[in-house]
Amino acid sequence: MRWPHYEHIFFDCDSTLSTVEGIDILADTAGKRWRVEVLTNAAMDGKLDLEDVYAKRLQAVRPTRAQIYQIKNIYKRNIVEDAKELITALHHLGHKVYIISGGLEEPVVEFGIYLGVPRERIRAVAVNYDQLSGEWWLSYRDDVDDNDSERYLDFEESALTVSDGKAEIVRELLGEQGGRSLLIGDGSSDLFASKAVDLFVGFGGVVSRDKVRAKAPIFINSASIAPLLPLAAGPAACRTLKNTPYEELFQKANQIIQTGALTFNDEQLKRKFHSAISATH
Repeated sequence: MRWPHYEHIFFDCDSTLSTVEGIDILADTAGKRWRVEVLTNAAMDGKLDLEDVYAKRLQAVRPTRAQIYQIKNIYKRNIVEDAKELITALHHLGHKVYIISGGLEEPVVEFGIYLGVPRERIRAVAVNYDQLSGEWWLSYRDDVDDNDSERYLDFEESALTVSDGKAEIVRELLGEQGGRSLLIGDGSSDLFASKAVDLFVGFGGVVSRDKVRAKAPIFINSASIAPLLPLAAGPAACRTLKNTPYEELFQKANQIIQTGALTFNDEQLKRKFHSAISATH
């Protein structure tokens, strides 16, 4: 029994590609981590609508441009295990990789490019700054591109700032392209977006959310995101990685899967996947 090849792979960012939530990092700088973290978890667990908490979190912190931009460095220092290698291997196998995130655009885009994802396949939330805050007079100097002390003013509302909006972004990015699609993420907003893809994979390597674990057709329970490789490409396709720099990642993925790191909530998918794995050995 063959396992299909998923050509289009959509990743969430925070708690999927990075072990941190960007908004919670910003809250640390304002001494409001607990308040913001509670709102973040409530939205990601599906207990509150994202649109009800998005503005509240940013208004509570009112970060500067510099603080927002620094999130990219924190993302890079906290990459989910094997995420960068996975994306490289997926590109090698001919997949198209995307990032769709409710995080802030500047750091998510920079982080995504660092991971090897093309800019045109990254979507996040843009923010506007109060040009009369901080050292506003610097904006008039020719040698200064941006005033890093400008403070957050508001965000640009989009499908990514509401709980069930990611599906719209998936469809926009797919357009008229053919091929199967897969989305992986940790939160309720990712689960909502599953209606727009052929397969949704829940990720619990950073935060294991009960609702996602219970409803995702497949759930990854390991700190490493490597098990996505055979799920995305199919075990047979992954065999072509032998004698390449990506063979070690495929072997690691198999070892993790053998420890029971995959939970299937769809028995037919479970049988199909394990039959495909057996056929490749």
